[in-house]
Amino acid sequence: MNWDRLAAVVTAPRSWVLALLIALASGLLLGLAGSDDSASQSPIALPSSAESARAAEAAQGFPGGDQAPAILVVTRADEAPLGPDDVGAAEAAYQRMTAQVGAPPGGPPLTVSDDGRAALAAVGMDGTLSGFDLRDAVDAVRGAAADGLPPGLRAEVTGGPAFGADIADAFSGANITLLAVTAAVVALLLILTYRSPVLFLVPLAVIGFADRVGATLGTSVTSLAGLTPDGSTSGITSVLVFGAGTNYALLLISRYREELRMAADHREALRIAVRNAGPAILASNATVVLALLTLLLAGAPSTRSLGLQAASGLVVAAVFSLLVLPPLLALFGVRLFWPFIPSREDRDLTEAGIWHRIATAVSRRPAAVLVASFAGLAVLTCGLLGTSIGLTQTEQFRVEAESVTGYETLAEHFPSGLTDPTRVIAASDRGAQIQAAIEGTDGVVSAAPGGEDGAGSTQWSVITDADPASDEAFETIAALRDSVHAVDPDALVGGADAQALDARDAAVDDRLLIIPAILVVVLAVLLVLLRSVVAPLLLVTATVASSMAALGLGGWVSIHVFGFPALDNTTPLFAFLFLVALGVDYTIFLVTRAREETVTFGTRQGIVRAVSATGAVITSAGIVLAAVFCVLGVLPLIVLTQLGIIVGLGILLDTFLVRTVVIPALFSLIGPKVWWPARLDPAEPASR
Repeated sequence: MNWDRLAAVVTAPRSWVLALLIALASGLLLGLAGSDDSASQSPIALPSSAESARAAEAAQGFPGGDQAPAILVVTRADEAPLGPDDVGAAEAAYQRMTAQVGAPPGGPPLTVSDDGRAALAAVGMDGTLSGFDLRDAVDAVRGAAADGLPPGLRAEVTGGPAFGADIADAFSGANITLLAVTAAVVALLLILTYRSPVLFLVPLAVIGFADRVGATLGTSVTSLAGLTPDGSTSGITSVLVFGAGTNYALLLISRYREELRMAADHREALRIAVRNAGPAILASNATVVLALLTLLLAGAPSTRSLGLQAASGLVVAAVFSLLVLPPLLALFGVRLFWPFIPSREDRDLTEAGIWHRIATAVSRRPAAVLVASFAGLAVLTCGLLGTSIGLTQTEQFRVEAESVTGYETLAEHFPSGLTDPTRVIAASDRGAQIQAAIEGTDGVVSAAPGGEDGAGSTQWSVITDADPASDEAFETIAALRDSVHAVDPDALVGGADAQALDARDAAVDDRLLIIPAILVVVLAVLLVLLRSVVAPLLLVTATVASSMAALGLGGWVSIHVFGFPALDNTTPLFAFLFLVALGVDYTIFLVTRAREETVTFGTRQGIVRAVSATGAVITSAGIVLAAVFCVLGVLPLIVLTQLGIIVGLGILLDTFLVRTVVIPALFSLIGPKVWWPARLDPAEPASR
């Protein structure tokens, strides 16, 4: 790319026309795309190839297979045993629910628990409903159950549809809330960074518009690829676009401010800033985009959707940062910096200031600094040793949800596995052997055939004695699969426990496949950008050490401070991806400047000057990005809160330790060989 030509185009007197054309094209895209309902969709954690997913698909061929049971549980508020009138009221609530879903009256009778304190009944709902449609349907069923219920009785609706409805409801209005809080946080931090009541408005407007365009384009691209965006992918994409877009704006405007000290004309200063900051912005963006695209290797549909949607949004963020922001800065001129307009009298950041003093101190004792830094990172990484991974279905919410409280009520009064049995689908002509295999499996309480599909298969309802989604339940499912597969290799074992087991295994497989792919992508970008072998290897090593420390610290905080039972299965992968990819952003900002300074001042002094020049902008960018990720905590799902905690802490660790201390120490200790095979020091032939 010819950066001189691009810089001249986006800073020319009529460059505002380019910004206007891009804005008009973006507005047209928003208008043509129409409304977006992706935020209402629930995440899909299971690959279609998983056995439990295939079992759910095969179940569609059985009577009632197109329905999903919503479970009504009725108890007394004072926890006393149910009397005859109470049971009659529960029966009436059940009949109102069946009428609401359009089922014929009657149906299976209520089941009263052995302790007499709870009654349950299941109502079949349309299994194709999802998102806000499912939420509305479940709300109507809950309303019908509660309508006319006598005082003192409590009706709760749980089961698969109820969990899906509560997850969809968690994202009701979430995009607006997330966008508003994110914009407010970014605006506040930009005001504090620029110390101007005016300047922050330009990058904030550009990034906000880019976020809306990125969300629309990302949803369209993801849908065209045959994937389904959901509420979590939309929220994370907005956070990434705001965070990364703000980083790009901070880097560009910081370099613009620096160049205003030396250039007579503000457009010339901006041209130089775009020419020098542009490659770093593009390289940073390419790193994150390519890292996100590695998620397309994942098995879980939601993970693949996040990769494609977020990558599309970040491409838009880079386009707006390089083609829309500079023309607006050129149009308004230095007045945007009021009341602190840069001038020739401002001090040279590369030779003074707190970051210069820190970098100088690090360069004098690099070995001691490295030992202390990596020891600290190792201690933080130890937090992973006591961190468990895997949230059950009832542990997904950070706020109270009726599906969870209802499920807990069921578990308190009814045997495990009764309300949501495991399903086995196998060949009918081997029914006797399958029945014996199921009953002979450790952990199985009972098994009952549930009808045939007309194509030679029978479905069994299997009750186990383990707590839902527990290690014991997973062991029972694995043993059950071994037993029935020995009789019928094509048999399928499904149900909630089987789905939880398959989701866990898919998450493990994704981590083993995608984490190495992320590292390969990041290393490749750094090799191309720096034209060096040693520096990229050192930078990736430092980034991985920082990311593991952040996972250890964030995992410990999530469990021991916030009281979450465990990390979600997807949290380690997503957190590692964002920590590595976004952390490399700051590496690129720092090291590209160090390469520029090394040609004139040598490696040791070059890294000192680079830290001095970029320390303030990297710190500001890190604080902004950490704060933006913490905004995910406004959403009521634990997985997003955990992601915000871990990535927020990791970005701060990366900002204040790795970029400020570890990398300068590495470069100072190794010296000119860090650029091998290039030779950049002025004492040797320069390779430009």
